Amino acid sequence: MIPRMIPVFAALLVAVPAADAAEVPGRSSITAVTVFPSGAEVVRKAVVKLEPGQHAVVLGGLPAQAVPGSIRVEAESTAKLEIGSVDSRRLFVPRSDAEAAGTAQRQMELQIERLNDRKLAIENDIEAGETQRALLRNLSNLPSRPAPSGAQGTGAPGEDWPGVLNLIGSSMTDIGRSILESRVRIREIDREIAELENKRAELSPEQEERTEVKVFVSADAAQEATFLVRYQVPSASWQPFYDARLSTGSKAAVPKLELIRRAAISQTTGEPWTDVEVTLSTSRPKAGSTAPDLQPITVDVVEPVQARPVSAPVAPVGQISAAPEPMAEVAAADEAAHPKSARRAIQMAPARVQEAVVESSPFQALYRVPGAVTVADTGEAKRVQLSRQEIGPTLSIKTVPKLDDRAYLYAKFKSPAQAPLLPGSVSLFRDGTFVGTGRLPLVAGGEERELGFGTDDLVRVRHAIAEETRGETGLISSSRTDVRQYKITVKNLHERAIDVTVLDQMPAVKNEAITVDLVGRTPPTKRDVDDKRGVVAWDVSLAPDEEKSIDFGYKVTWPAAKQIRYGR
Repeated sequence: MIPRMIPVFAALLVAVPAADAAEVPGRSSITAVTVFPSGAEVVRKAVVKLEPGQHAVVLGGLPAQAVPGSIRVEAESTAKLEIGSVDSRRLFVPRSDAEAAGTAQRQMELQIERLNDRKLAIENDIEAGETQRALLRNLSNLPSRPAPSGAQGTGAPGEDWPGVLNLIGSSMTDIGRSILESRVRIREIDREIAELENKRAELSPEQEERTEVKVFVSADAAQEATFLVRYQVPSASWQPFYDARLSTGSKAAVPKLELIRRAAISQTTGEPWTDVEVTLSTSRPKAGSTAPDLQPITVDVVEPVQARPVSAPVAPVGQISAAPEPMAEVAAADEAAHPKSARRAIQMAPARVQEAVVESSPFQALYRVPGAVTVADTGEAKRVQLSRQEIGPTLSIKTVPKLDDRAYLYAKFKSPAQAPLLPGSVSLFRDGTFVGTGRLPLVAGGEERELGFGTDDLVRVRHAIAEETRGETGLISSSRTDVRQYKITVKNLHERAIDVTVLDQMPAVKNEAITVDLVGRTPPTKRDVDDKRGVVAWDVSLAPDEEKSIDFGYKVTWPAAKQIRYGR
């Protein structure tokens, strides 16, 4: 019977001598990844068989980006096992595709070898041709050589030297042509060899930098041990983006808002994540562990400079020194628009989309992406769906008739309580039609937020100037006035009641000599909206086919001896 798995923890007090430890290679593979908004934690698993004694389990394959301080090793075994120490180092190893590259290399080396053999044969032919040409040159010199002793002035009977010389000339031409053609073939072979050598150099397995972990262990008995290596890498991230699909409803149907949460995962860590369990975390492990430390700011009186002799140096004047304030880190997310799903035939059932399991805690939220996920190390985004929630929104209208006489539809909703909404782009759909792209800030769970869904043509808004006058007050014109009055009308053409917020503004005073008073029969509901000085708002409820008017104005008063100007 196989003994139960015994968890093993790093026993740092047990020192295993490296000199006596036999190295045991452990082939590891990625089983799980937790991706943060910046960075990721990777878990590798290796199963090794150990004999009794001391061993150094070598776990390779970690990327060079693995942060040394983040490497942690855990183990489980079928017998007693103690971990003494964990070492890590960086080294260069052949590329992972070395085997495939080696096969192609061997084929090219065989081609180069055959070309070299052909080249050697042609070079032998050239050498034989040169020998024949030298022999023919010697034969062509025979008629001009002196005759042997006793035969001067007489030639050998039957010698036809003109015919012999013609034969030598034609043979020399044939041999020269053959040598030239052979040298041309050698040049062509040299080009082929050079091309093959260049391709072979491109295919040669380049070395890449990796991280190796060596775990020194002591085993009491033969056993099988499972090692888990955890480490963090910086070049990974995930960014949230959303689909907000609003169904405006009708007189009999209430509006609905479907909020779909998605994520784009990308990484360039140097190792692909193939069929692994992926968890997305809202935690930021590298955002800093402590608050910044403020340095004292001092202020001093500047003493006047005393007159001194020209030869004496002048003392420096004291200045106020201020410690720089740290900049706040801003989490940015690339805008990502999700296209509208293609409509299916009525007979076809819609495909079910798997959703992530959400685990929330007071400090972070975790989204466990369903199924096995593959993310290439090319930086290309892998898009996954995390959740789909249906929310009951409250619809309202906002309009700023001074700048735009159109009415805009807004949906106010409460964020789902189990996890915050991280900052990200949101694609807006109203009754199945894409109306634009917005952006969500960080929204805590249970917090209220509103999104705009474009113009509402069934709410009519008009803005008209009722009065613009300038005058003077007082018996001797001690002050001047500027009066401006407007009339705003809003009409609801919907078949149900709707709430409308009308926004306008009045001047904000920057000098106490100037006063601004509201005039008109319709006082605003709110003043200084969103802490913006001078911005006023009216909240009105309109029944179906109802129209309401807002009489709004202000009077500016200032001393007659002064001039005023309007600005921002």
